[in-house]
Amino acid sequence: MEVWRARDADIEAIHAARCGNPFAVLGPHLTSAGWVIRVFAPDALSVRTLTREGELLAELDRRKDDFFEALIPSAKERPLYRVEVETAHGTSSYIDSYAFGPALGPMDDYLLREGSHRQLYRRLGAQFITHEGVDGVLFALWAPNASRASVVGDFNHWDGRRCQMRKRFDSGLWEIFVPHIGAGTVYKFELNGPDGALLPLKADPFGFAAELRPSTASVVADSADFVWNDAEYMRTRAEGEPRRKPMTVYEAHLGSWKRHLDGSFLSYDELADELIPYVAGMGYTHVELLPISEHPLDESWGYQPLGLFAPTRRHGEPAGFARFVDKAHAAGLGVIVDWVPAHFPTDEHGLAHFDGTALYEHADPRKGFHPDWNTAIYNFGRHEVANFLYCNALYWVDRFHIDGLRVDAVASMLYLDYSRREGEWLPNADGSKENREAIAFLRHANELVYGGFPGAITIAEESTAFTGVSAPTDHGGLGFGFKWNMGWMHDTLEYMTHDPIYRRWSHDKMTFGLLYAFSENFVLPISHDEVVHGKGSVVSKMPGDEWQRFANARAFYGFMWGHPGKKLLFMGQEFGQTMEWNASESLPWWLLDHWPHQGVQALVRDLNRIYRETPALYARDCEPEGFRWIVVNDDTQSVLAFLRRGAQSDPPVAVVCNFTPEPRMNYRLGLPYEGHWREALNSDAGAYGGSNLGNLGGVIAEPKPSHGFPCSATVVLPPLATVYLVFTPPGAEQPPA
Repeated sequence: MEVWRARDADIEAIHAARCGNPFAVLGPHLTSAGWVIRVFAPDALSVRTLTREGELLAELDRRKDDFFEALIPSAKERPLYRVEVETAHGTSSYIDSYAFGPALGPMDDYLLREGSHRQLYRRLGAQFITHEGVDGVLFALWAPNASRASVVGDFNHWDGRRCQMRKRFDSGLWEIFVPHIGAGTVYKFELNGPDGALLPLKADPFGFAAELRPSTASVVADSADFVWNDAEYMRTRAEGEPRRKPMTVYEAHLGSWKRHLDGSFLSYDELADELIPYVAGMGYTHVELLPISEHPLDESWGYQPLGLFAPTRRHGEPAGFARFVDKAHAAGLGVIVDWVPAHFPTDEHGLAHFDGTALYEHADPRKGFHPDWNTAIYNFGRHEVANFLYCNALYWVDRFHIDGLRVDAVASMLYLDYSRREGEWLPNADGSKENREAIAFLRHANELVYGGFPGAITIAEESTAFTGVSAPTDHGGLGFGFKWNMGWMHDTLEYMTHDPIYRRWSHDKMTFGLLYAFSENFVLPISHDEVVHGKGSVVSKMPGDEWQRFANARAFYGFMWGHPGKKLLFMGQEFGQTMEWNASESLPWWLLDHWPHQGVQALVRDLNRIYRETPALYARDCEPEGFRWIVVNDDTQSVLAFLRRGAQSDPPVAVVCNFTPEPRMNYRLGLPYEGHWREALNSDAGAYGGSNLGNLGGVIAEPKPSHGFPCSATVVLPPLATVYLVFTPPGAEQPPA
């Protein structure tokens, strides 16, 4: 056989789609006889090659079945050519993927193996590039244990033999450049495991877009060319410390905030036109979205993500989501996205056993399977897996200008025995239970976000007593900016569910949180988890008749907004939704036709306004100097009062709560300064649906000591209400009532 001809075994491997190194067989190759071109063309009647200018290079001989080759003796260097194929359906031509050299480089291999490749999302997945003078898409993935990898899609008839990929043996990366593919191309990866067995088709772990469920393919999309108009917002975001800025967060599930009349989802652009003005008009500083990463099951609310780099197709394309963020920034709203690195579902098109082995997950189910959610757990100790995850965090903050990542289920990541019985978990060598690999991952991810993106924040949903969650990593902490205060949430909601006559026996539920309120940078969350699965809405948790339920809710919100810590409220609770959240339908906006709901909405709007305008209510949320009890032990009357302070020049605020339906008409309240204290908020105001009992605009503190303060005033405490009293310094102009 002539030396330039391919071996029969190689031809059979190409035809059977089991060739581990197809670039060694197909495309142009220099032999002792000259340059040879080899093409695999299923169903071809004839194949020939043309120069890029269209001149005939050679008619290729059919070597065997669909394998064609020809010697080009006149070629002095690697030929640049097009392939022209004639089939029974006509003639087509294309530039051969196998005519190109590698697009990835040794540095990609090295950094991935080391786990330090911060720009993986610029290299893996489906990348639009110009390679050797030709436009196209570079497909690249990590599958070190696969014996063969191909990209398949409509462009190659989903035939895994046509685009078998080049393996970079140093790193386990596979790549192939496919010329002249455009945005919207649908694709998956076809892999053979280490034993040669064909695996289910896999979606791209780095796919930037995906098909609408129930379809599961990835979609070629460019997430690097968005047009942004938020330079001024981003500049302002980088100024100052987030913990000293106001933060009131509107938590939203895009699929059920509002829907079309036919039940279909709003697009990102429609949400930008409706949700953003609403949230901004309510005075919130941020909108937090339940995970918008692509997920197969609506009922998971996004917490079972498989396409970590793809905004869900349910609302449109990635560019639509970018416009949503841009419009939020134009309205002065930050965007926080829930991020789920704790676990992933085991759907066959996803990451589970991606290359035929436990690649992204731990092989041992005692470390790699989550019993609560029937999901796989990432192998945080594997450099490439940790690299994949922290690059995903950077991707959202970089490409989509996301202002914050709220990290879901951090507690499940911190402990090896989380939600496991004895014998179901593997301790460390020294017998300890801390998941040191996950802890190291979280620290590094936080360092990268804070180190690379000024003003961006991370927030941990963490429900244990793990210390230093929001402490800097160089002080031994995890490096989060904030932590959800789950203990405060559980205690205060439990207290509020009690009939007022019994609240005196649970008074400590409202005060205990101040014993640890400054141990972390806390967010006070009334989240989606508290208004679903039979828990009811905030209003429905409250005791009493309708008036009392709404009064209780208003009093609780007043207490929450006055309490140290940033604020988070789930959608629907801002207008007193009475039924619990149903993720499969729109919020019951029709409730706003009725006055109790209008009143709660008006109160939340005013709370947000007063909070943002009053530094004493936010500037020292995370510092004990910003808080002092006034009345802490009046359990018999269920009264609480405390003082909030900002900087020395900021007028202090007294927050006073009466959690009984009995008004207190002449309640003596200690205050630090003599003079006028303006009633800035009264949750019992008639405009909110209350009884309109109050202090006629304010009170006068006299130099009469009380509660450890040098001055005091007699205050009217309305029933089931919270009142804010703001000190008016002498000579200061009082704002209009």
